[in-house]
Amino acid sequence: MSEVQIQAGRAGLPGDLTIPEGAAGLLLFAHGSGSSRHSPRNQFVARTLNRAGVGTLLFDLLTPEEEALDIYTREHRFNIGLLAERLMHATKWAGQQKETRDLCIGYFGSSTGGAAALVAAAELPQGVGAVVSRGGRPDLAGDALPKVQAPTLLIVGGNDDIVIELNEMARDQMRCEVKLEIIPGATHLFEEPGALEQVAKLASDWFVDHIGAGSAQP
Repeated sequence: MSEVQIQAGRAGLPGDLTIPEGAAGLLLFAHGSGSSRHSPRNQFVARTLNRAGVGTLLFDLLTPEEEALDIYTREHRFNIGLLAERLMHATKWAGQQKETRDLCIGYFGSSTGGAAALVAAAELPQGVGAVVSRGGRPDLAGDALPKVQAPTLLIVGGNDDIVIELNEMARDQMRCEVKLEIIPGATHLFEEPGALEQVAKLASDWFVDHIGAGSAQP
């Protein structure tokens, strides 16, 4: 893993980049409300993807100043336009780096980051090969939903009734390949035994199928 700095307009966003040997794809993580690149759930998913031969970039969508303000005002975590813009900057950055420029790009979004991933994918139809949303709010992507071309997997906990309904509504507006997976007994954060492992396996399989992988690790 290497620490990187992504320039997004005037904002400098720190990130952690991991490229397994022979990787064919790179997955950018768009975290959601009050989270960061240090999210243990996203790091767990990233490790699973790395073992499958997929590269990962976990980065902070907000600067430390924006994050500190958001804790009190929550004004940034629902600013889907800002989060999507930061994700597009990171995608452009990856396309300019020697070790990542030839890799197929995918997005993994959680919570409001799921909406940001879909908005960015709609804006970059040729640049994004697949999207996965974990416990996400794809409904917040609004008018972007019918424009998404990247194959999309929506993962929701079976006990997260409202979010299931919101994901079903979003799915019905999408015109690309889209699949909704409901993990029985899981709640919003997938903290139940085995739930996050199921998320990681579903996400890994989806990305390997749609953007490829390198030499899978045993």
